[in-house]
Amino acid sequence: MIYKDFKGKKLSLLGFGTMRLPTKADGSVDKEMTAEMTDIAIKNGVNYFDTAVPYHGGESEKVMGEILARYPRHSFYLASKYPGHQIFETYDPAAMFEDQLERCRVEYFDFYLLHNVFENSIHTYKDARWGIIDYFIKQKQCGRIKHLGFSTHGGLDVIEEFLDLYGEHMEFCQLQVNYLDWTLQNAKEKCELMASRGIPVWVMEPVRGGGLVNLKDEDIAKLKAKRPEDSVASWGFRWLQGLDNIGMILSGMSNKEQMLDNLNTFTTEKPLTMAETELLYEIAEGMKKSVPCTACRYCTDGCPMGLDIPKMLGIYNELQVEKSVNIAMRLEFLPEDKKSTACIGCGACTAVCPQKIDIPQYLAALSETITSMPTWTEVSRQRAEALKKLKQK
Repeated sequence: MIYKDFKGKKLSLLGFGTMRLPTKADGSVDKEMTAEMTDIAIKNGVNYFDTAVPYHGGESEKVMGEILARYPRHSFYLASKYPGHQIFETYDPAAMFEDQLERCRVEYFDFYLLHNVFENSIHTYKDARWGIIDYFIKQKQCGRIKHLGFSTHGGLDVIEEFLDLYGEHMEFCQLQVNYLDWTLQNAKEKCELMASRGIPVWVMEPVRGGGLVNLKDEDIAKLKAKRPEDSVASWGFRWLQGLDNIGMILSGMSNKEQMLDNLNTFTTEKPLTMAETELLYEIAEGMKKSVPCTACRYCTDGCPMGLDIPKMLGIYNELQVEKSVNIAMRLEFLPEDKKSTACIGCGACTAVCPQKIDIPQYLAALSETITSMPTWTEVSRQRAEALKKLKQK
């Protein structure tokens, strides 16, 4: 196992993410299989386990708590998160934290994160009524949180705003980083921002939930021609191993085969060559169906509605690869007069666009795409109901 040093702790570079645990036919977590996978992970050097309130409808924390209780507490590091990104009527960080400790059967969390700081949730985290960040700073001071950080699917501007306010208290940041999102979701710029602030990066979605494993046959053939013995998944992990400032790579493994393959990848470092890295970038470009916006912002100067057109086109590009609520939510909470639906189709933007993009056409397509998807509000309420039912059991 490859290890990284973090403030005196020796962390396995591969972490077990528990958002995609094996499930039974009824959708519940397969506890026996999860326990077997956990045992394999620990015996092969994995010592970092990541869970959260919403995972598996609230079941993930409870299941992992039961399983990890079989091992000495000093033998593993457990991470969970405060769900300030979820939509509740009120927020009670103290009550939630106590529930989490109980579900996870621990007296402290080794790592604790503010879950998904993004365009809407940053207001919740900043709201003095709830005192969320102050509360968790105090929990760290009294030892019930050993290391405090945050995760984010937000845009670069939101992350910068959050760091300007609370960066001195954040010891690590969990970001979506992979060779596709390096450019598609500005992961490169986000990683550079963290490095400039002295904050190490914990990687989530290293293979995009399997999206970077289930490639086109011709792309798989190209990878196999270069490294016949290596799995497709290993390419994504090898690429990440070559980046600076990466302290943890989380993988949401759903079966033993994935676990064993990942363990093999993290046994030794086999960095990609420059040619192999360029091949991955070539494959990534082939996966995109991008509007060629360069974010020059000429279009925004003359927009009568004051729309952030480059931001919207960027989100449109992301949604062409994956219809994810984590992407769409960045538009959901904008004022109505600043959403893509507010475009009046005047064409002033297209007239000055150096790329000659038919911007109103793509904003209309974005609006149609967003309308066809579940909203973050709907998803959040469903998760809140699932958590209530879990507490009632």
